[in-house]
Amino acid sequence: MKLNHPLLNKTIALIAQGVVRGWMSTLDYKAALYDPSIDPASPDCRVRGIYIFWHEYIPLLMYLRGNCDLAMLMSRHRDADILSRLSLHFGFDFVRGSTRRGGDGALREMIHKSRSMHLTITPDGPRGPRRELAAGCIYLASKLQMPIIAMGLGHDRPWRLSTWDRFAVPRPFARARIVASPRIWIPRDLDREGIEYHRKRTERLLERMTLEAEAWAEAGTSKKNQIRTYPTARPLADRGRYDLRDLLSMDERPPVEMQHKRKHAA
Repeated sequence: MKLNHPLLNKTIALIAQGVVRGWMSTLDYKAALYDPSIDPASPDCRVRGIYIFWHEYIPLLMYLRGNCDLAMLMSRHRDADILSRLSLHFGFDFVRGSTRRGGDGALREMIHKSRSMHLTITPDGPRGPRRELAAGCIYLASKLQMPIIAMGLGHDRPWRLSTWDRFAVPRPFARARIVASPRIWIPRDLDREGIEYHRKRTERLLERMTLEAEAWAEAGTSKKNQIRTYPTARPLADRGRYDLRDLLSMDERPPVEMQHKRKHAA
């Protein structure tokens, strides 16, 4: 069997989701939101948004905010195949592609998803440079008139992998912190200079939110209006829906589509 065989990738993703859930469940999660209504798990969140955060912290948001009608942009690189399948297990939809080179197809699909879902993008992915924001999220926010929410994420002194993004692996039972901006509205019909202006502003904001979250996690202090944060529960109607055969045979469709198909087949 090839190392990149689809069945092997599906099996790895199925095993990995159990490991990730167990590992991430040991952490202490707290958040400070400038506007609590931006939380996609909140009943007060009535405006679809584009959530951005740095690539090195993917597991944190994936663990906490599955089952929230979020579509995540994933690379077409073969290494991201397992990650995209993993995202399905955590309750995310996804789009394969990039907002950098040759990303027109991915942008079109993200525009389609935005009609009914929030979007989430790691704007320095899939290959960096680290913490350098690509303009794709600015273009989408301007074209769709969807607000950007900058999600600063941080762990207390995580282990760092020797990857381009210095991928963060949290220590068991460590603090994990989230600092999120209010909604940021990007003007419509921007030219290249306008997109670059807002790209730089948004990059600075996201980095400021991230540094604040990292410092908060390391210090272990309290923050005004902090709240304890928990993973979003799977909707009751969906619990127990899948068995092992479902998860091993799952193709790259959103869970809602799979549920619709199974309902009509019953």
